Amino acid sequence: MTFATPGLLLGLLALPLAVALYWRRQARPPRDAVRFPGVATLAAVMPARAAWRRHLPAALFALALAGLLVALARPQRSVAVPARQSSVVLVTDVSRSMLADDVDPSRLDAARRAARRFLDRVPEGTRVGLVAFSGSPHTVVAPTEDLDVVRDQLGELEADGATATGDALDAALGVVRPGGRGRGAAAIVLLSDGKRTVGRDPVGAAHRARRLGVPVYTIALGERGTSIVVPGTGVVIPVPPDPESMRRIAAISGGRFFSVDDADRLNDVYERLGTSLGTRTERREITAAFAAAGALLLLGAAALSIGRFARPA
Repeated sequence: MTFATPGLLLGLLALPLAVALYWRRQARPPRDAVRFPGVATLAAVMPARAAWRRHLPAALFALALAGLLVALARPQRSVAVPARQSSVVLVTDVSRSMLADDVDPSRLDAARRAARRFLDRVPEGTRVGLVAFSGSPHTVVAPTEDLDVVRDQLGELEADGATATGDALDAALGVVRPGGRGRGAAAIVLLSDGKRTVGRDPVGAAHRARRLGVPVYTIALGERGTSIVVPGTGVVIPVPPDPESMRRIAAISGGRFFSVDDADRLNDVYERLGTSLGTRTERREITAAFAAAGALLLLGAAALSIGRFARPA
């Protein structure tokens, strides 16, 4: 919780002093006290009343003052609201290394399932695009609200070829920011399981993404030490992930980096991104709630005081 005028909260410091003065005043005997020798007899015939009841109006009054002082400071809370015209492009590596089965059932199948979970989680109205790449970007879907189009394309993906990460990022920037800045909130989710082997350096694309205001959230998929057998050749090649490059891309662009080595963790990452990327944080004032609470407490204190002094003690 934040406050628009926090300086007014200094008034709360006076409440402990007021409480101390109240207790000091209550401890003093009244000036018009009369000595009465038959105290025990008087106590026996007087109705029993809980001692705390006579302090209840003062307690409610103090709480009312606290609530009203907080209301004057104009409290605010942050809420997530759907971002207008938000666009997200899923950039998915489908190079040959995605055939590895260190992520069950395979890296590609796990990525496909996680992307579908992302589509299930994005707020209504969020536009989602897709760029799949190996030696070049070969599946490019511009951001659309028809998420079934993206789901259909995910089902067609096959793993083969090299890894052109920089070219894929450039293609994603081309569809998410076709006219440069000023077209609503935008982000890129890049999943890759290895180093760039062909094409442009992805670091340059990360700098361009930062200039355009498009954060790149990167996911390094797979376990170190993983190898695959190239179909038809019997050749074994190592296919370790490249977390260092992915972390750098995220840091430069203003996004966030994730390292994932199992399908459940990958699903969690995509679900969280799906929930958050289509929203923006907005501060909303909640002064009315504190003002109403303070007013009700004040009325309660007044009612109890009137009730107490309207009848003989």
